[in-house]
Amino acid sequence: MRISRFCFAGLLLVPALLAQDADPGRLLFEKNCARCHGADGNGGELGPAIGARLARRNDQQLAALIREGLPAQGMPPNQVTDAEMAPLARFLRTLQRRGLSRPVVRLKIQTTDGKTLDGEVLNQGFDDLQLRTGDQRVHLFRRVGDRYREVTSETGWPGYNGDPGGNRYTTLSEITRANVARLGPRWIFTLPNTARLEVTPVVVDGIMYVPSANECYALDVGSGRQIWHYQRPRTRGLAGDASGGINRGVAVAGDRVYMETDDARLIALNRFTGELLWDTEMADWHQNYFATSAPLAIGSLVVAGVGGGEHGSRGFLAAFDQATGKEAWRFWTVPKPGEPGSETWEGKGIAHGGGPTWFTGTYDAELDTVFWPTGNPSAEYNGDDRLGDNLYSDCILALDARTGKLKWYYQSTPHDLWDWDATETPIVVNAPWEGRPRKLLLQANRNGFFYVFDRTDGKLLLAKPFVKNLTWASGVGPDGRPVKLPNQEPTAAGTRVCPSQDGATNWFSPSFSPSTGLYYVQTFEKCSVYTKSDPGAWEAGKTYLGGSQRRPPGETPERVLKAIDIRTGRIAWELPQPGPADSWGGTLATATGLVIFGEEGGALMAVDAASGKPLWSFQTNQTWKASPMTYQFDQKQYVAVASGSNIIVFGILE
Repeated sequence: MRISRFCFAGLLLVPALLAQDADPGRLLFEKNCARCHGADGNGGELGPAIGARLARRNDQQLAALIREGLPAQGMPPNQVTDAEMAPLARFLRTLQRRGLSRPVVRLKIQTTDGKTLDGEVLNQGFDDLQLRTGDQRVHLFRRVGDRYREVTSETGWPGYNGDPGGNRYTTLSEITRANVARLGPRWIFTLPNTARLEVTPVVVDGIMYVPSANECYALDVGSGRQIWHYQRPRTRGLAGDASGGINRGVAVAGDRVYMETDDARLIALNRFTGELLWDTEMADWHQNYFATSAPLAIGSLVVAGVGGGEHGSRGFLAAFDQATGKEAWRFWTVPKPGEPGSETWEGKGIAHGGGPTWFTGTYDAELDTVFWPTGNPSAEYNGDDRLGDNLYSDCILALDARTGKLKWYYQSTPHDLWDWDATETPIVVNAPWEGRPRKLLLQANRNGFFYVFDRTDGKLLLAKPFVKNLTWASGVGPDGRPVKLPNQEPTAAGTRVCPSQDGATNWFSPSFSPSTGLYYVQTFEKCSVYTKSDPGAWEAGKTYLGGSQRRPPGETPERVLKAIDIRTGRIAWELPQPGPADSWGGTLATATGLVIFGEEGGALMAVDAASGKPLWSFQTNQTWKASPMTYQFDQKQYVAVASGSNIIVFGILE
């Protein structure tokens, strides 16, 4: 017998059952599925509970699952007619409703400070309890004898980068160079049926919010115990990254959690219950739009971008009212013909220009300015139908936060032919510059140059290469434009160009330490062979690339952590990492002199921020696709990171 952890095993559907008086769907389920999943769908030795899992799929997707199976997980395909499927699906939906509306258990407790609380038990263990009171607030408790002590997070991580300015730098001081060797795992939470996670958890008031594609979990940050789970079916037929089940994070403001769905919608959830409060369509996914990254909550607005640039969608950034989901403003990254900037597009390529806004931007409260990075133009390897600079692709946009009006912009790669999105985090930093305080904006760009701007007006202060393999430009001129080198455009035969299509760096998170004056970034030393071809006519649901790229034969790529002096662009130190240079983990800098990052070999590692000397590592044996964060809970500092399909949380072991 083949044993599976997820099987509608052997759906030997008997049409005669449909004629019986009892619910035919129930009889079909009991005869063929109950042995694995239990007659109530709550699981058994051979298969899991399925009630809550069913919410991930609509009826069409559920039918496809039953008919196609999950052979890799032991569930065989089954031939089921439409007449048989209809009653079976109806019964499965009753199991779904039961699974999502579990029995309410109420408990009255005495707290260590003399209070009495009565509420709904969300989860509990021997030493911890998660309780929701009548006002819908969630309280986290730890048992002390026959009473409970309420706990919370003293310092959270309220957005994708913690700081809305984009700098993953923490002033928390428990984890130091002296004790980091005692850092060890405290708890692990696994997100079922997820791909390799690219998320950064968000922590507010002791609750951690962790999304994957079209679902979100709320967890007790001290134990990892689940508080609630929201999910909706994934969208079939998407073009781009969203089709692979990617979601990188959420934003929290007030009592709400904001997240993007795979089909380019923005939703708001009650952060204590997971209840859907509003659902706004940002763009029509049938036109090759999708969404994968964390929104940015600022003031009374939530700002979100869209993906699809490599598939010919027209990029934009939009802000929505946090209370209602109503759109407040929209900035298009590709102008219409006749609008300012359209003169930088010569040819028909402007009709499907790209310039996506798929990655999370940053915010400066002093200037009330949003800094948002944009992606590459469409037909990315073939620019014949889009001669010119192609604004506002590959830009940092400085937008008025209240109106979305453009203040300034900088384009790093005009007329991009190499897929070098500028979607690397722009970091807001106040630091001395040439002897006086200055408001700076820092970015290590995918094209291989490190940039420093005066963020008040966009003046370029510094532009230096930060990788060795850089062949497409000799530098950046006084006018701020790259000085391009000849024979670096893609060709039909193929052209070797450095950096690679992955970039000198990418969306994985950098950080900056004001105590060292160093900017920490994971980099790639590798190249690509770029091939040019006819992109053909744009079609919904299809890619629109105009070529391809591959690794040069015989190349040995390298992953290198680099510390950059922001005043000079000099590489202060670097840490090469053995391996194939396939990982995409970012960095976290601490006031105690550490840089914590996911290294190429699969370990979470801590090094000395001043020298790069390795001090600690923990092997996860996963290829990194996420960046670490930190928070303080119950007077203890923790570091959390997504590894594979798990959230792993570390703390100092006693």
